[in-house]
Amino acid sequence: QVHLVESGGGSVQVGGSLRLSCTVPTLAFTPRCFAWFRQPPGKEREGIAYIHTGGGTTDYADSVKGRFTISGDSAKKAIYLDMTNVKYEDTATYYCAARGGGSCVRRLSRDDFGFWGQGTQVTVSS
Repeated sequence: QVHLVESGGGSVQVGGSLRLSCTVPTLAFTPRCFAWFRQPPGKEREGIAYIHTGGGTTDYADSVKGRFTISGDSAKKAIYLDMTNVKYEDTATYYCAARGGGSCVRRLSRDDFGFWGQGTQVTVSS
């Protein structure tokens, strides 16, 4: 069954903005830890933004802090990633992820999340 569905990926120029969406059709939306991971071509998947819908706390990897913003909408059961001032290095497949419980901080790894979307491609032109 499909638990998370990403959308909003596409092509964007350096310095531009893009919003990614993650709908949550089947899982309980709150309280839960959600995250955005990304995997650049030929590199490992890394966590970049985290949000706990119960308390509203967020955390970010240093590579995106100040440029990307994660948010949630309980009415729409959706998680968003607002990307601004994008860089060429932001080119990657972006994944929405969720875990059943526990903490929700940037130190969490890929293995800490049991639910994943199929990914959406973001390509930044230089």
